[in-house]
Amino acid sequence: MRQRRAQALGAATFLLERVAQELGERLSVVLRRFERAADLGTPTDALIRVLEASGKVGTIVSARNLAMDEEALPFAEASLDLVVSALSLQFVNDLPGTLIQIRRALRPDGLLLAALAGGGSLAELREAFAQAESEIEGGVSPRVAPFADLRDLGGLLQRAGLALPVVDADRLTVRYPDVLALMHDLRRMGATNILHERRRTPLKRATLARMAEIYARRFADADGRLRATYEIVWLSGWAPHASQQQPLKPGTAQQRLADALGAREISAGEKAGR
Repeated sequence: MRQRRAQALGAATFLLERVAQELGERLSVVLRRFERAADLGTPTDALIRVLEASGKVGTIVSARNLAMDEEALPFAEASLDLVVSALSLQFVNDLPGTLIQIRRALRPDGLLLAALAGGGSLAELREAFAQAESEIEGGVSPRVAPFADLRDLGGLLQRAGLALPVVDADRLTVRYPDVLALMHDLRRMGATNILHERRRTPLKRATLARMAEIYARRFADADGRLRATYEIVWLSGWAPHASQQQPLKPGTAQQRLADALGAREISAGEKAGR
């Protein structure tokens, strides 16, 4: 519903376009071709355009032209060489379950490459809303959806059975003339509040005015424009395959770490010299 409303308003796609371009650059360093790929949940065709232009992908299946629920994927086991997603997985209720389904759908040595909103996103808006509601309404309503923490996502990839997991993050600061412009952008992204536990009564004008005042006081630059942080977390992992690098078993090292570092090894209980 929110995505349809965003399209009707004129979708704000600048963040998606940036993420799609970055994903294409990350994929360009992978020295192989992917014959069958799936775009999982990306709300526009930005990612498909990048994949088609890359020359690295054959058939692309998209949720935009296929009835698809990210929590009940319609793909057969080991049927895909590549799964990509841009700014969609943060809305999935059961992210661990979705990652497990992606792992099952990937062929051996298949790749997952995805971007989602991270925990640092919209920290300014959350802080300003929390203080304003606490002052005006005597309590805080969850207005910004929680995001997965960067440290937890690597563990989720491993839990799903993906090999060589990598998680990293980019931070983008976007400046707005006022907080209403930011909120309008979020509506045009289809990223407004979807939490069941949110306060159901309309937002009070006094609360909104106080929130705008707090935001402007704390997060304005010298020219008066307001900062908003978007954190983009990148996930990549491979379906296990015999050709991939494997860690050595404990005790099989051929050289002592102290020798490699040119340092003297200190046994347990021995005090280091000055």
